[in-house]
Amino acid sequence: MLRLVVSESSSLPVPAEAVYRVSDPYAVQMTFHTGAEETVQWVFSRELLTGGVRTPVGTGDVRVWPSMTGKGTVCIALSSPEGEALMQAPAGAFQAFLRATHKAVPPGTERKHVNVDAAFPDSPPPPVDSPQRKNNNA
Repeated sequence: MLRLVVSESSSLPVPAEAVYRVSDPYAVQMTFHTGAEETVQWVFSRELLTGGVRTPVGTGDVRVWPSMTGKGTVCIALSSPEGEALMQAPAGAFQAFLRATHKAVPPGTERKHVNVDAAFPDSPPPPVDSPQRKNNNA
């Protein structure tokens, strides 16, 4: 459960779900349930979220930082052509989720989990004389 900050003294609960897939090791997908049947999905860099737990990060549509009030909260500012939102997440739950992602795919090893052939299915096969092709025929 996250909180949507409406004003300095008011916020609303927003159910959210974070998903991490080993097959897409650089990203975290978050789905925010904004109404009975409505959801909004954002995809975040795992590295950005990890850094934002400790220090302010991000300069574009997504910014993440630890709360300066000491309430054990991580702040996530989202900006899009449709509007802006400031979300607050419990730091402990956020950190536990990120630790689980780091256990599944340790930072720095993401490239080992990317299947380039699946990511780019329409790419042509390597040339016949390429080392990759020779290894496949050996």
